[in-house]
Amino acid sequence: MNPLTLIDPACVPDDPGRISEPVHVGGPDGPWHRVREGMRLRGNAVVFATWGEWLGPALTDPGLRPLLGRDWQRYRRTADPLVRFRFVTSRLVTKFAAAAALDAEAGELDLAYKIGGRPYLRGLDQVDISLTHTDDLIAVGVSRNGRIGVDAEPADRSMSFDLLHGHVCTPAERAELEPLPEAQRAAGLLRLWTLKEAYTKAIGQGLRLGFTEFGFGVGSGGLLAPDGRPASRGEWTFATHRALGRYLISVACHDAGLDTARDTAPHTMLDEGFMGAVTDLLAP
Repeated sequence: MNPLTLIDPACVPDDPGRISEPVHVGGPDGPWHRVREGMRLRGNAVVFATWGEWLGPALTDPGLRPLLGRDWQRYRRTADPLVRFRFVTSRLVTKFAAAAALDAEAGELDLAYKIGGRPYLRGLDQVDISLTHTDDLIAVGVSRNGRIGVDAEPADRSMSFDLLHGHVCTPAERAELEPLPEAQRAAGLLRLWTLKEAYTKAIGQGLRLGFTEFGFGVGSGGLLAPDGRPASRGEWTFATHRALGRYLISVACHDAGLDTARDTAPHTMLDEGFMGAVTDLLAP
């Protein structure tokens, strides 16, 4: 039996209409229309790529310096070629994904970083972004509805339930996983790990929030208290997907409940009525 068989039904959102399916973007040409479609329909999008796919276009693009913007100097100062190449490709994937979501040009966006390294778009607080990478995979999440977090791991990563359950699992999760065969138990633990990483990234806590303080069902993606009771009122949605046949990508999306505009293009998203009122107030 495939060790992921038991968790495959959970490799979809607990509400399929709320998280866009991750899109493989093999280079700067996209397909970015699927990102725009996800933003239009659900207010979020997730893309993934390998850094090798983007390396050639990145290094031969004469506009690389303006595309990187503030990251150019960091790119040039990085001595290790492998680290430098991964850095440049991850930033380009992030910028191109955000540009597609905003209906903008990648070079127009100013990518900056919060304390702890979380990227954000300077001057565009209405859009949240999350970046993760593992091995040769890069994944980026974009949302206009609230916070978003993404995490990725190799699907064959070895995780010992006996060694890790005390650090990763709530009592309810342990009770669900413990009776399973070893391979299925390890696969279930890996899925929980990626979901918890995605959630803590979305709320800006990282590993500062203990993984035993919140949980998920083995066969569902809802946020649970340590004893297995529901811990949210539907404002959070989660999903786990396969990527390239060898990775798991988990996504945590928050819906802030605001009446967010579907138009997030920087040049058109300002409300005309609001701008008219401001103009009237400022008029002499």
